[in-house]
Amino acid sequence: MGKVFENARDAIDGLVNDGTTLMAGGFGLCGVPGALIEAVKETGARNLTVISNNAGVDGVGLGILLETRQIRKMISSYVGENKRFAQQYLSGELELEFNPQGTLAERIRAGGAGVPAFYTRTGVGTVIAEGKEVREFGGEKYLMELGLRADVSLVHAWKADTEGNLVFRKAARNFNPIMATAGGVTVVQVEHLLEPGALDPDSIHTPGIYVDRIVHVPNVAKHIEQRTVRKRPNA
Repeated sequence: MGKVFENARDAIDGLVNDGTTLMAGGFGLCGVPGALIEAVKETGARNLTVISNNAGVDGVGLGILLETRQIRKMISSYVGENKRFAQQYLSGELELEFNPQGTLAERIRAGGAGVPAFYTRTGVGTVIAEGKEVREFGGEKYLMELGLRADVSLVHAWKADTEGNLVFRKAARNFNPIMATAGGVTVVQVEHLLEPGALDPDSIHTPGIYVDRIVHVPNVAKHIEQRTVRKRPNA
């Protein structure tokens, strides 16, 4: 069976239901699998747990699933750009498992590598350590953190071939590659879809063995999270 699907809706068909745990790639608004997130919205699935570095912004990325209140819990690192997220969290509608960014990345990497848990010094002596096992190594205290996996990983790639070999571009490479390895099913939206053999093997970041479904999404919108400008000297 081929991995390429005609559209995002078909690519996630049968994968997302009430209570599903999702990973959603991206860093800020860079490399966000927006077409796949929109397809999740269309399923109407609720009580979702979403693992993502951040929660998008109002109306963009995961922000659209917050608007429809389809997300019950976020496992995240940075959520400061989304007012709707803050409102739902402060009102008790949304559960948050907050992680230092490096810890979140390593939890995902560990889950994809089959490592159930690891120890880190990050968070020792803070609220992050509450309820977690603490052990001492070499005279220093370390927290035990659990690896993370998801039922479905939603990933954005720059280039892919039809076998699922992936190439990421710049900041979009931050979370997408590790999430591609940590999903029970990995679904990828890709800007440029090529035939097998067209990619330089030395440039492939994620091998196709991790990828189950692909949808070609050309001309994807590139949103800017924070636009800052300066006055021109002659203005």
